Amino acid sequence: MASAQLLLLVPLLLVTSCVVMASDPSPLQDFCVAYANSTVKVNGVVCKDPKLATADDFFFSGLNKAGNTSGPVGSRVTAVNVVQIPGLNTLGISLARVDYAPWGINPPHTHPRATEILTVLEGTLLVGFVTSNTDNRLFTKVLYKGDVFVFPVGLIHFQQNIGYGPAVALAALSSQNPGVITIANAVFGSNPDIPANILAKAFQVEEATITKIQSKF
Repeated sequence: MASAQLLLLVPLLLVTSCVVMASDPSPLQDFCVAYANSTVKVNGVVCKDPKLATADDFFFSGLNKAGNTSGPVGSRVTAVNVVQIPGLNTLGISLARVDYAPWGINPPHTHPRATEILTVLEGTLLVGFVTSNTDNRLFTKVLYKGDVFVFPVGLIHFQQNIGYGPAVALAALSSQNPGVITIANAVFGSNPDIPANILAKAFQVEEATITKIQSKF
């Protein structure tokens, strides 16, 4: 009986350990204001002397201002992470304002280090995410003002303004530095380019089609 219980306990401990490590590490002090000028490289940002911290290290102003959505995809993300607020260092959270022109999109992308929870402030959004390769299932929902939707960590997701006026959303993320990988930019705009013959085989199209798409990035 004891050995059977042990066999059940070991996998449970392994799963629990993975869950605990799935987000930014917990801080071991009241705060760790990021010292951006440090030449020391760590997984995160070095703390500056807490005696030198000021209220401005925990402050950001500007989310009341609409982003410029005149670009090709019709959206603009205003990030508020550890770069904008040094006091977010080690706290494991960040924000972003997303503005959308009519029919603009926040194109398919992932956050490799964060789950995102999105709240619609104005307008109507079509949102969705795709599960991993086991079934590539698409979850979509139309959101209205005040609605909330969650995008699980690492999964490809998107938003589209399906209204005739501007839309605004506020995203909260479970990392001080969630990162973003925009799928089209990464695949077709890498530096240097991914060889066109590889992408042609992956997407099952002619190389000329790939080369034309790459030229746009």
